[in-house]
Amino acid sequence: MTEVMKISLPDGSTRDMPEGSCPADVAAAIGPGLAKAALAARVNGEVRDLNRPFDGDAELALITAKDEAEALELARHDYAHVLAEAVQSLWPDTQVTFGPATDDGFYYDFAPGKRGPFTEEDLPVIEERMRDIIKADKPLVREEWTRDQLITWFKDHGESFKAEWAAELPEGDALTVYHSGKDWLDLCRGPHLASTGKLDPKAFKLTRVSGAYWRGDQKNAMLSRIYGTGWLNKKQLNEHLVRLEEAAKRDHRKLGAEMDLFHLQAEAHGSVFWHPKGYIVWRELEAYMRRAIDGAGYREVKTPQVMDARQWEQSGHWGKYRENMFVIPDEVPNTEDEGPIVSDDADWMALKPMNCPAHVLIFKQGIKSYRDLPLRLYENGCCHRNEPHGALHGLMRVRQFTQDDAHIFCREDQIVDEVRKFCALADRIYKDLGFGNYSIKLALRPEKRFGTDEMWDQAEEELRNAVEEAGLATEAYGWEELPGEGAFYAPKLEWHLTDAIGRTWQVGTIQSDRVLPERLDASYVGEDGDRHRPVMLHRAIFGSYERFIGMLIEHFAGKLPLWLAPVQAVVATIVSDADDYGREVEAKLKAAGIRVETDFRNEKINYKVRDHSVKKVPHLLVLGMREAEERTVAMRTLGEKEQKFISLDEAIAFLKENATAPDLR
Repeated sequence: MTEVMKISLPDGSTRDMPEGSCPADVAAAIGPGLAKAALAARVNGEVRDLNRPFDGDAELALITAKDEAEALELARHDYAHVLAEAVQSLWPDTQVTFGPATDDGFYYDFAPGKRGPFTEEDLPVIEERMRDIIKADKPLVREEWTRDQLITWFKDHGESFKAEWAAELPEGDALTVYHSGKDWLDLCRGPHLASTGKLDPKAFKLTRVSGAYWRGDQKNAMLSRIYGTGWLNKKQLNEHLVRLEEAAKRDHRKLGAEMDLFHLQAEAHGSVFWHPKGYIVWRELEAYMRRAIDGAGYREVKTPQVMDARQWEQSGHWGKYRENMFVIPDEVPNTEDEGPIVSDDADWMALKPMNCPAHVLIFKQGIKSYRDLPLRLYENGCCHRNEPHGALHGLMRVRQFTQDDAHIFCREDQIVDEVRKFCALADRIYKDLGFGNYSIKLALRPEKRFGTDEMWDQAEEELRNAVEEAGLATEAYGWEELPGEGAFYAPKLEWHLTDAIGRTWQVGTIQSDRVLPERLDASYVGEDGDRHRPVMLHRAIFGSYERFIGMLIEHFAGKLPLWLAPVQAVVATIVSDADDYGREVEAKLKAAGIRVETDFRNEKINYKVRDHSVKKVPHLLVLGMREAEERTVAMRTLGEKEQKFISLDEAIAFLKENATAPDLR
């Protein structure tokens, strides 16, 4: 007798299905429209293939294009597999490695055969073959294999990279492969769509080619990585391509060069050369932040760049971040014959990758009482992390960076209030800087962590309570909990800012940490006369000055708020006879505190207007003989078509008022 399985649906109804049934059968039983629209299924909370049989009674939710986030991830995963199949059908001696979905598309890493590395010129040919595979509507079929089957198959087919990976998989586990039709397969845990034809052949585009090391290790073979963007339909793709075009116009590296703000070069790979104009932006932000933290009761400190490796071992960072730290010997002996040598028993030092342990050492100087808490220590702390060359990206990912870092040492009963105050401070700063649209996430305990479950339970609940008290744990603020994404020592709240073209950036954070005070033996004397551990709240708002400035440049497309603009006005003359008046205007603007430059070049005024527009100068004061005689200016504001004819005094008053930084009182 065939066993009947009870399948529960989201609307509360149930379906009795025979043994061996799958989600596709349930969709077909409900109706042909749903059968066609269904892309995958959530079975007892797990996303699965439509054609994978039920294990028994189950709760079922069918995934369609309306479930956009899940549908997009599935589609992008499939696009990656179609890319791999297309490449191998064109160049059979190419080896595949891995290819995941990404936030806006997918990529796949290949070990090219005789033809050598892939180039941008190959992309149209690959795209065409991908469309052929999609139109062929090949079924994507899941099978379970043993580890030995995988190793044998990959070796027999010349796939040495996949064979190496398969050999490291757990012996005895059921591993999955997916067939695309009858002539191609790949190792994959899935899930996938039912067939390649579920993809839209007009909704993807291959975007670029780059190098990547096998398993991310520069000691291993160099692979070719092909990137693509994939969507559910052509409209979504076109909208994304428009966003990419706009993002390219806003690229902080391009604008930084045009505005003469900074540059990067190989002599200091991953570190920034700030030009005078760029450093003005930095200094204005730094001054603004100092006013903010002074008003919020922080005390600014400065700590060493280099610290003994034993300190990092004690804190736990040595075990977690050692490969990303710049390490140097404590003492380098020198001999005339052999030159500098490092002895085997040298003590090791490291450039600090973060400021936390140093702030604990300051806290430990002298005896602290419960009356001294909360103690808020702030530092514009310069840190170094040895990021891989391939990960570096302009100001967004660097090796040397400065954090707006602070640590709040507080009692247990002060945690919620301190976090609530931080939420209010972050809200004010983000809105002052043009980021009124943001969301807050709570990153929960990772699998590998320090501390007890009880400590994590308490820390996570405190952060929840603080956000609720601040009125921010709501749908309007995109409140969400992220399992497994906390730091190894603490859960954290994250601020995700949305920029002018809809991209999100994770910047600010506050973490509730009981682990580091314990490991570094920080304590205070409580009201009862006994020693107690403080709780350490790690917090930042910008994250790093470098990255935040890059975000500001892209958010405003270089048209920074007047108080941040490195040059707030340029005085440009039409004829040389107006130069003397131009110098007088310059002097009056400087006296009013305006950052001003002059342009007395022997060039036509239209050329000067275009030049300063490219440099994103907010205001251009154009002077001719008429303006000199009437003591007026023709003010051209960046982005506006019409110029204004106003008196010099009015121009100065306008610029002075609008160039004032936000009031933090």
